[in-house]
Amino acid sequence: MMREIPGFAGQLITPRATEYDSARALWNGAIDRRPAAIARCGGAADVQVVVRYARERGLPLSVRGGGHGVGGTAVCDGGLVADLSRMRTVHVDPRTETVTAAGGVLWGDLDPATHRFGLATTGGIVTHTGIAGLTLGGGIGWLMRAHGLTADNLLHAELVTADGERITTDARPELLWALRGGGGNFGVVTRFRYRLHPVTEVLGGPVLWPLDDAPGLLRHYRDWIAEAPDELTTIISLRKAPPLPALPEAVHGRLVCAITSCWCGPPEAGAAVLAPLRSYRRPLADLTRLRPYPEHQALQDPTVPHGWHYYWKSSEVAALPDDLIDVLVEHTARVASPRSYTLVFQLGGAITRVPEDATAYPHRSAGHAININGAWLPGEPAADRETAWVRDFFHAVAPHQLGVYVNFLGNEGQARVLAAYGEGTYRQLVRIKEVYDPDNVFRHNQNIDPASSPLATAQDVV
Repeated sequence: MMREIPGFAGQLITPRATEYDSARALWNGAIDRRPAAIARCGGAADVQVVVRYARERGLPLSVRGGGHGVGGTAVCDGGLVADLSRMRTVHVDPRTETVTAAGGVLWGDLDPATHRFGLATTGGIVTHTGIAGLTLGGGIGWLMRAHGLTADNLLHAELVTADGERITTDARPELLWALRGGGGNFGVVTRFRYRLHPVTEVLGGPVLWPLDDAPGLLRHYRDWIAEAPDELTTIISLRKAPPLPALPEAVHGRLVCAITSCWCGPPEAGAAVLAPLRSYRRPLADLTRLRPYPEHQALQDPTVPHGWHYYWKSSEVAALPDDLIDVLVEHTARVASPRSYTLVFQLGGAITRVPEDATAYPHRSAGHAININGAWLPGEPAADRETAWVRDFFHAVAPHQLGVYVNFLGNEGQARVLAAYGEGTYRQLVRIKEVYDPDNVFRHNQNIDPASSPLATAQDVV
């Protein structure tokens, strides 16, 4: 039984502690791992101690920021968790339009802090997501088409290496390149600095139509977004309408196609851009309005709460041809759970203006990311049914697959990690991993194994 870690000034939580079960719980309630101890760090010095302790004793080591990853890699069985959840400081510099944030910060911490100065950066679509995992995997979100991925806005990072040393990305351009999409493979990032952009209010919100309208609606949507300005980002949601107070009660539980927009330019121009979508037939509900950006960021929160059981499969695709639209509608019609859903993210815009090899986030030419999410409550006998629905849906989408966004991977194996990066990017990540973590201390993640050599391209893997 681990009782103490010499030199550690944070809180060490062992299986005997009353808070052990709550401390090891993750956003995805389907993950049930039992670490030997959870080390809640108070700062970078604690992280150094924890990393050295685990390495010297050959203990499995995982790193928890927000704990939101669907694969649950933030917690390991039988090892040590470096828990950054109490490292939540945020400092905004309005003069330079930058923000510096500690490794345990959530977007629900960062967005209100920058909003006070009329600034924001791309930060996912759920406020209880951690900044660390989102950034290190690339970071898609509502502002991405106007201002790029979260990783594109990452200017600087401070981290603890596998040797327990504290370093920065200053004078290490290859390390900053790897952190912009390569995940938590190169160290524990304890501090991030981001570029900010003037954003106060955004125009948008969900508009819902019955699923019966979806075949025509999605073809109309495809044509509409073809000329969409970069200030517009949209996400399609295919599901049974959740019982949210903002939705008419008559809609609750009904199969719907919802399209949520976020326009971050002048509101008058946005209203004109959104008009062709909002006027399609007669929507069941239209919740479009001008909102403070942090409020828009929280719209999805009630539909993805902590503790539900989640199972995901995802693909990036070039476009939405008719046969893929038909697949989306057909498989949505088969969904049983009122909690399962499919999201189709509109990519493009500023994402495409960054060269493919400029960061470790590849597939910049992809038009959409499709995320098929099975969800059910703890104790419900729905796991087999929902996972089968996800897998069947995923295989129907697979002929259109270009790759996959690494932050949407579960526990799917090395072939899918390769699909997320492609051979060229993966090889470069391996070379950098050999410099900063040759013994693969940081392996409880979507792993870049320094001993691996890709034998296929991303296009070969589905």
